[in-house]
Amino acid sequence: MGLIGTILGSPAATGAIGTAVTSVAEVFTPNATKKLEADAAAWQAALAEHGAEFQYARPGLFDRFVNGLNRLPRPMLALGTLGLFVYAMIDPAGFAARMVGLNAVPEPLWWLLGAIVGFYFGAREFHYSRARMIPAPAPVVAPEDNPALSEFLSKGAAGAAPAT
Repeated sequence: MGLIGTILGSPAATGAIGTAVTSVAEVFTPNATKKLEADAAAWQAALAEHGAEFQYARPGLFDRFVNGLNRLPRPMLALGTLGLFVYAMIDPAGFAARMVGLNAVPEPLWWLLGAIVGFYFGAREFHYSRARMIPAPAPVVAPEDNPALSEFLSKGAAGAAPAT
């Protein structure tokens, strides 16, 4: 480095040339550190904006209406099934006529109805099963931190004395 300093002059001149070379090089290849800093700043800004959007979640009339509609299918299916039993006891002839009408529904429509109901309740169950948090597994303790584990591992995986 002494030779380069002598050729170019003082160490301050070498620093100025290095800075100039760096800025020229950044024209062709972006500075990785500055790119990472800009990406991090953009990510933080997006998170702040998203958090501010949902900070005061106050459902409006439409949201409450849709939430109410989403809670209707299960009670309606249960009460509707019980209502069929009551209807069969009150008006057996009318009930029989309606059941003959249901018998005329083609089989593919029954499969479609079963798929719709199955997917509705399956998606609902999947949503609630994903919402439950699974606890993280216990951290693995290194053998040097645990004397009993060190002794066990030194005897072999089966606990027998090592072969000599």
